[in-house]
Amino acid sequence: MAFGLTKRELLAWKQCVKRGEIAFLTHYWLDDRFPHARSVTKVGCCDLDTLTQWGDKYGLKKEWIHEREDGFPHFDLLGDIQYDILLKEGLHDHISRFINRK
Repeated sequence: MAFGLTKRELLAWKQCVKRGEIAFLTHYWLDDRFPHARSVTKVGCCDLDTLTQWGDKYGLKKEWIHEREDGFPHFDLLGDIQYDILLKEGLHDHISRFINRK
């Protein structure tokens, strides 16, 4: 279950993804399969080569890309990987807004 984002934020992410840009969307998230995760970052881009190359920088495998019929391929980042990548990408606002690191 996703929450903590606005329709405007989701629309902006979708527009960036459709333009072939690497786009980040972080939001609160609860899923019983991942009991320790309280947020997720979706990193999307409609250009699979661009998204794959971006993921390679962080050791993310192409097989981990979620490809759906909706046209918004993306990686889901959780936990330490999520935090480390957001930090390296300079997305401190995503960290301060959604990630509680003690």
